[in-house]
Amino acid sequence: MDITTFVVSARNQALLYGDYSTYHKQLSKKLHNCRKRLDIVTKNRGKFTKREPPTAEQVSENHEFLRLQLLTAERAWAHAMRFKAVHSTDTKGITGRTRSHIISRLDKGARTAEDLAQVLSDSPASGASDTDILEARAYACLLRGATNFEKQSWEPCLRSYATVRIIYTALSTSMNGDLFKDLLSDTVDPSIRYAAYQTKIPRTLAISTIARKAFPSSDSSLVGQINKLAPDLLQQSGSDAQKGQVGAPNAPQTITWRSREVKIEDAAIALALASTDTATSRLAEKLASSDVILPKEMAAAYDEVLIASQDAADATKRAIDELKEEGVSQNDPRIQSLQITRTAVNYQMISWRIGRNRVLSGEHDGALLDSAPTTTRKSKKDATSRKPKVEPPSKKIARLKDKVVLYDSTLKSIDSIKELPGVAADEELLEQLEATVKYFHALKCLSIARSHSLTDQSVNALALTKHAFDECQQAVDVFSKRTTSSPNASPRNIEIRQTDIQFLSDLLRGELQRCRAIVEIDNLQKKEANKTPPEARVPLVHRLFEYPAEGADLDHLVDYPPKLEPIPVKPLFFDVAWNYIEYPGKEPAAAPAPEQSTAQPSQSQKKGWFGFGR
Repeated sequence: MDITTFVVSARNQALLYGDYSTYHKQLSKKLHNCRKRLDIVTKNRGKFTKREPPTAEQVSENHEFLRLQLLTAERAWAHAMRFKAVHSTDTKGITGRTRSHIISRLDKGARTAEDLAQVLSDSPASGASDTDILEARAYACLLRGATNFEKQSWEPCLRSYATVRIIYTALSTSMNGDLFKDLLSDTVDPSIRYAAYQTKIPRTLAISTIARKAFPSSDSSLVGQINKLAPDLLQQSGSDAQKGQVGAPNAPQTITWRSREVKIEDAAIALALASTDTATSRLAEKLASSDVILPKEMAAAYDEVLIASQDAADATKRAIDELKEEGVSQNDPRIQSLQITRTAVNYQMISWRIGRNRVLSGEHDGALLDSAPTTTRKSKKDATSRKPKVEPPSKKIARLKDKVVLYDSTLKSIDSIKELPGVAADEELLEQLEATVKYFHALKCLSIARSHSLTDQSVNALALTKHAFDECQQAVDVFSKRTTSSPNASPRNIEIRQTDIQFLSDLLRGELQRCRAIVEIDNLQKKEANKTPPEARVPLVHRLFEYPAEGADLDHLVDYPPKLEPIPVKPLFFDVAWNYIEYPGKEPAAAPAPEQSTAQPSQSQKKGWFGFGR
């Protein structure tokens, strides 16, 4: 019959594009169409007559009677939720007739659902299976719990929601658990926690433990149906009874942060930390196995630890917010303990995130140029038969860019650690974090230097390598004063081991010498390229106005034997010399007559310096 699927899918589909008012209108339309199909709709201007709930035989013959009851109950619930949403912003809260109307609508929906569960309980007549009966019972308890929550009847409310949680937990063993996950996390679990708080139940108890204690064990038929699906669900072991935590006998009771040990009073935090420890052990086993080779597979193994760590951080923040809503001051010991726990779990979560980035960057945190293997597996036959291909510089540069992105993400994660409560006052931790920043910054500069080296920019590569070497040496000075606590075989996290920092220091020292040699070779090659041959060199006598920065070329003072070269001469001097020099091919001027020499000069003779007589 899929009662839970029918209800959850209808709610999600309606609330995805609208609100409770839209859902209420859709249910009214669906209910009218259902009555039409059953031919029980009230005629126009007809007198309304109250009808009795459908019998088990009617439900067995036609499942529309089942949907009729579900739609009726859901419409009453949606009506109540619509009023509650409209008046949620009232300064004085929901009081008076509005509150009475909401309770009335919820009570009507609960009674309708309880009638349906009673009808289905007669399985021979209704044809319902044990799963259908449990789903109907859980739905009825869900609406009854909402009614008691609005009435502020905390013990009946806790009992109803505990029944819902136990039933859905049992059904998840035989059905799709994702169907109940959102319903439990968004509605049932918060209501159980709040009702338990109102009934003075200790916060150290887990929600599953509270639900099991509040479950009505006197209902033998319901207990029998639960035991058929999950025999161990209602049983409690001695260790769980002593600790008050279900499903995690190894859950920690305390947490240590920087030599400070605090007690874990919230069961949700303890359960999340227990899940983190379990995921960490699985991660260590998976990384130690020979099956994990590729960086992406190794990074995927961190996902479970990251999810568990995030759950622990969310549980801690939720516990702090609950205490603040209750009006607990910041000086309260509970708040102080939770703040320390929050710093510890967030530091652990960020540490695993950095470890995942380190695994993705490759061997030795990506210090080697070809440290990141390919993303595909190759068989031994392919490896021996095929010759290794030379990778083009463009692919190497692309891989270096990916490493730089990972280093930037790691540096941002370290900066977020400094914003956690209590970290700014811890000088030793800040010094360690600064050294870690210098370590990853050196790796980032090394990757960028290699990209410059691949593009034949040796001077930029030398400058970046020198800067990376200086950063690494500063980190070495800090890490040499402290000892690592984790073994080399443990999964990588934020902790930098001595072997890691020493390997990077030795590598950068070699890279620095290599870059210096490359720059020197490039300079010599440029000098040789710019050097002119001896026969094309200008003699020193013609370059006296230049300063010989590389020394005077005493081997080439003048050209010998001298060459015939044109000499620049002023035009005036050239014209005057024309009158006095007998050039080849020039006829000598005729001597003047005696009578003309004493007499008046001829008209053709010109006088003066600028005569230019020719």
